[in-house]
Amino acid sequence: MVATERAPWQNTRVVTTLLFIFLAGASAGALSMRLFHDKIHPGGKSRDQGRDALQLFKAELNLTSEQTDKIAIVLEDFRRYYGSLQDQLDDLRSTGKSRILQILNPEQRVKFEKRMTVLAPQLAPPPPPANSPK
Repeated sequence: MVATERAPWQNTRVVTTLLFIFLAGASAGALSMRLFHDKIHPGGKSRDQGRDALQLFKAELNLTSEQTDKIAIVLEDFRRYYGSLQDQLDDLRSTGKSRILQILNPEQRVKFEKRMTVLAPQLAPPPPPANSPK
């Protein structure tokens, strides 16, 4: 008699592992969006919401003070890393614009600058939160 193998999605261990990974990712994404929504989408709620969310999770997840401190450090590192990436993007935009201007003739430069004035608000990075050191 030939044993039939079950398809991977029928293996409860595989399904449980994938479900756990999905839930962990969804939780991390939800936490990130909750803490950094105002950074990603300016004009939103204040930066203090990040601290409020951390306190909310501390209560809901019953975090110890050690866990809370460690999570706060991770989130602060993420905020700094995000700011560093934003600075690099600013440099990249500036370099690209300079290189384009070197290629254009004076008449084209004027038109390009006018176009950039119109596009600038769409291309500009979101402003840093009020309490954020740069």
